[in-house]
Amino acid sequence: MSIEARLKELNITLPDAPAPAANYVPFVQSGNLVFVSGQISANENGLITGKLGADLDVAAGQAAARRCGLALIAQLQAAIGDLDRVVRVVKLGGFVNSTADFTDQPKVVNGCSDLMVEVFGDAGRHARAAVSAPSLPLGVAVEVDAVFEVK
Repeated sequence: MSIEARLKELNITLPDAPAPAANYVPFVQSGNLVFVSGQISANENGLITGKLGADLDVAAGQAAARRCGLALIAQLQAAIGDLDRVVRVVKLGGFVNSTADFTDQPKVVNGCSDLMVEVFGDAGRHARAAVSAPSLPLGVAVEVDAVFEVK
């Protein structure tokens, strides 16, 4: 099944690839690897802000991380055109805006990781980091960057 068909089957509509917010590019391809810059949590209503452990629970954090994943896939599509060129999701780097005593960063970033497996199947299984940050740009709840292997 093509990735486009899989997205339709999952009832997933990708957002437009967000424009960079500062002096960087949204993606860089080097050889068969595409590095996608960090995508911040946002939905059709705007930014998803707040601090895990204070303002947001794990489920809300997972939803925010999933939105980061959708933006990552949208950026990847902008970079390579055809998502069927994806060989592997190589690595995700997840940053969670959280209180000092919040320790469920891996559960939050699962919102993005689970999406990658839903969309890309076994090729969506990846290495990952899930870390806490005392704040993130614009007060967002989650930011995730990624490395993809393409053919």
